[in-house]
Amino acid sequence: MSKPLPRVSEVNRAFYEGALKGELRLQQCEACRKWIYFPRVACPHCLEDRLGWVTASGRGSVYSFALVHRPQHPSFNGKIPIVLAAVALAEGPVIISEITGVDPTQVFIGMPVEAVWEQRSEEVAVVHFRPTADWRSRASSREGRAAAFSGNPGGAGLSGER
Repeated sequence: MSKPLPRVSEVNRAFYEGALKGELRLQQCEACRKWIYFPRVACPHCLEDRLGWVTASGRGSVYSFALVHRPQHPSFNGKIPIVLAAVALAEGPVIISEITGVDPTQVFIGMPVEAVWEQRSEEVAVVHFRPTADWRSRASSREGRAAAFSGNPGGAGLSGER
């Protein structure tokens, strides 16, 4: 059974086009310069409609997570448990996504992660995150965990403010 596909629209098309190229594209308001996720027609901060698309770093940290043992779609049953996480991007916005490439029991708040893509069709790839190469050194000490997570997602508020 194939996994469900997100609906591609004129508002989010640049996001999914970037995903197919392995790029995490986010909107940035040309008026107030704040980063925006999820794709919108106007800036949620200043209501301007002059939004541009910028390729983000794709790096962030786990802000929060949950282990999903009863997925809502049968195509995910073979992957239980699924690590569903709020990832605070380095640029500020928080994305809800799946953490892959690591034993679910190893995931922790503040874990450094980077974007990876799962191609689900010819026109859609979805973003997931995996631990960065140095995640074990950050997890091995209490100080490392504290440094990785300052209590403030991505060094910014949930709205992407710096």
